[in-house]
Amino acid sequence: MKTTVIAIFFGVFLTCTYAAKEATRRMKKAKLYVPQIDCDVKAGKIINPEFIAKCPPGCQDVKYRVYGTDIYASFSSVCNAAIHSGIIDNTGGKILVQKVAGHSGYRGSFSNGVRSLSLPRWRESFLVSEGKPRKGVTYPSTLEYSSSKSTAVKSEPKKPEQDLKIMKSADSTNTSEKAAEQGDTVHKEYQTSPMPTPATQMATTTPTPTTTTMDPSTTTPKPTTTPATTRTTTVAAAAKTRPGLHRVRDIGSSSVHPAYSSVVAAASRQVQAAQGRGQNTAFRGTSTSASNRNILRPSTGIQRQEPVAAFRRADGSPSHLGFSSKEELNPKPPESISQGNPNCKIDLSFLMDGSWSIGKRRFQLQKRFLGNVAQALGIGSAGPLMGIVQYGDDPSTEFNLKTHTNSKDLRNAIEKIPQRGGLSNAGKALSFVNKNFFLDANGNRGGAPNVVVVVVDGWPTDQVEEASRLARESGINIFFVTVEAATEIEKQNVIEPNFVDKAVCRTNGFYSINVPSWFSLYKVVQPLVKRVCDTDRLACSKTCLNSADIGFVIDGSSSVGTGNFRTVLQFVANISKEFEISDTDTRIGAVQYTYEQRLEFSFDKYSTKQDVLSAIKRISYWSGGTSTGAAISYATEQLFSKSKPNKRKIMILITDGRSYDDVSVPAMAAHQNGVIAYSIGVAWAAQDELEAIATDPDKEHSFFVDEFDNLYRFVNQLIQNICTEFNSQPRN
Repeated sequence: MKTTVIAIFFGVFLTCTYAAKEATRRMKKAKLYVPQIDCDVKAGKIINPEFIAKCPPGCQDVKYRVYGTDIYASFSSVCNAAIHSGIIDNTGGKILVQKVAGHSGYRGSFSNGVRSLSLPRWRESFLVSEGKPRKGVTYPSTLEYSSSKSTAVKSEPKKPEQDLKIMKSADSTNTSEKAAEQGDTVHKEYQTSPMPTPATQMATTTPTPTTTTMDPSTTTPKPTTTPATTRTTTVAAAAKTRPGLHRVRDIGSSSVHPAYSSVVAAASRQVQAAQGRGQNTAFRGTSTSASNRNILRPSTGIQRQEPVAAFRRADGSPSHLGFSSKEELNPKPPESISQGNPNCKIDLSFLMDGSWSIGKRRFQLQKRFLGNVAQALGIGSAGPLMGIVQYGDDPSTEFNLKTHTNSKDLRNAIEKIPQRGGLSNAGKALSFVNKNFFLDANGNRGGAPNVVVVVVDGWPTDQVEEASRLARESGINIFFVTVEAATEIEKQNVIEPNFVDKAVCRTNGFYSINVPSWFSLYKVVQPLVKRVCDTDRLACSKTCLNSADIGFVIDGSSSVGTGNFRTVLQFVANISKEFEISDTDTRIGAVQYTYEQRLEFSFDKYSTKQDVLSAIKRISYWSGGTSTGAAISYATEQLFSKSKPNKRKIMILITDGRSYDDVSVPAMAAHQNGVIAYSIGVAWAAQDELEAIATDPDKEHSFFVDEFDNLYRFVNQLIQNICTEFNSQPRN
């Protein structure tokens, strides 16, 4: 008996031991698999917020840039950042990457054979550390990459009834919170108002107020109907904060009460997300009365009274609720993809004002304006792409850049946008767009300038200066279209005086349009389209790395020597490869001099980085005297005279000795012709000549190094100074 028990126990023990070992083996096998990434993969291309990956050998030898030190901009190569930080070396290895928030002032440095660059700011950062998993964190075995192309994702379809239940549950919470701020009257009214079924709705007749007011743009009177009962509701939180001012809108304010707006807007958005655009459930409420809104201004107690007129489509459905008519329940055919206008390749975001102050009629005029702009632009995959963000209390994306790829579908989508209401928080909207809109996943194309057009009724209810500055420094071109701007008397009530000049890309008038009335908004369609399509003048798309003509003036005198001359060429190549080189971005040219001068290649000779680097490598050593002054004059006349008008002209002169001729007069002539001069002296170069050649302040534009082998130390500093100078340019 004992023998049997012992045998059974031993068998169970062996079975358990084998199972434990097998489980451990499987766990180890699972842990061993780490996805490999390429040297050129940027952190921003990987969607996963935290992951472990393996870098291949040889990443240090490639030319992928890194921005930052310790904390890196997501625009950086992941593997090169790991080498720069010392986590791995050029043999590769496993690394742990953690995404973090955007950062300001990425610091460049030279570390572990990798030279990182400085960057004013970027929308996302990442940290890199040793490739050991953190306790309690599960890491993906396959990484998700963002793509500018939409990816079909299969999901289990939900029933419409389930969607409506979800929407009601979510929206009841949001509405209750808003209603609590707006008073018990609104809260009670929302809870007790029945939501009619489609059958009930068909049998309901909605009376609207009688009005004989003529539309300023037409002579057709509005339809006359029987007057309805009115009610007055004081809403403090939904008012647009404009202290001490009482302006009465004559017609066209929204008939959707602020307490209902979140339900209507959220329901429309969630149904569209769950069932596809244009397949909204036919579930519309009916309005049996019209109301006058008396909006109390929080700071003054002055009420703003706006009569509400019901607005219905031609088919009888109330458009202000944001739901589609019966015909729209049928699935839409796939959108046709248009090539668009190739002369206007921009990525454009419109910030449309959805605040309560604009009113329903003017909101319709705004949508008509946006539709006309979309038509005039010529939307298409090879031309402009356009998305819309509506802002009130909070911003929300109506659709992104890749949602609609032709003008017709875009105009139809604009017509269906419901008004959200609230304040006019344009600053909050600009911050939202800067962080969330221009992403690869939303259709941002990278090579196309980013443009934001802000339409604002009167003036914003929050500050725009800081949000605008951050957006501009991210390369976003900001335009403002202000409608019915503040009068001289009203300006004292504006939160941020001169908000337009504080926001736009440049303060020269090109980026701002003031429209005296919503009814004349159509007049600025063509002027606005012309401006946003003028890519040569979209100055905020220009960065320190893509907006210059850089001419190298290289000393080829006998004192340099063949070996040192090759070192100088490597220095020139190291600087050049950090810039974005093309015929429309930064261009590179080179002059070599002794007693005489030779144009090695002009700005328009090569339009790719590889061609430029190859051309630099092929420059042959000349040998001779040192006439630096004559070389500066030659570069000004033969190289920089052919620079593009919208380019910054940067001359980088490298010399190893005192010039045989005067340098001050030629340098002054170059400065007067708009050339920004940097001087780099080696060994026996004269400090006084370096300062005379350099643009003021000369301490930031002249450098001295004791021997040629130490030239590489100034690559990062030189580029940082170029970028600092670029970012400090006045906005006029």
